[in-house]
Amino acid sequence: MADEVAKAQEAKPSEDTIFGKILRKEIPCKFIYEDDQCVAFHDVSPQAPVHFLVIPRKPISTLSQAEDSDELLLGHLMLVARKVAKDLGLENGFRLVVNNGRDGAQSVYHLHIHILGGRQMKWPPG
Repeated sequence: MADEVAKAQEAKPSEDTIFGKILRKEIPCKFIYEDDQCVAFHDVSPQAPVHFLVIPRKPISTLSQAEDSDELLLGHLMLVARKVAKDLGLENGFRLVVNNGRDGAQSVYHLHIHILGGRQMKWPPG
């Protein structure tokens, strides 16, 4: 079993996550993008030449837990992913991944989008 899948099998939703600590600046992190709704930063365990995360400041544990009122925020996250990908030179394309829950291999229960690029992605991904 892959390391991230193993982590996901053990992960439990909680009130606080590593992303909450990053947002509160309890864990140092150099943001590559920041606004009042979200932040973006490079993944500490990159799976592609370019691998960054976009996370909302609002603590939504999983995509399944998002509410209809989060529609604008969810769209904003996608647009930020597009903007940062362009800024990082991913003109030839990139992949967005949202892991959702245990079977989706979500290991941190704070909604986040992985953006991977800088190489040809394989299909199927899972």
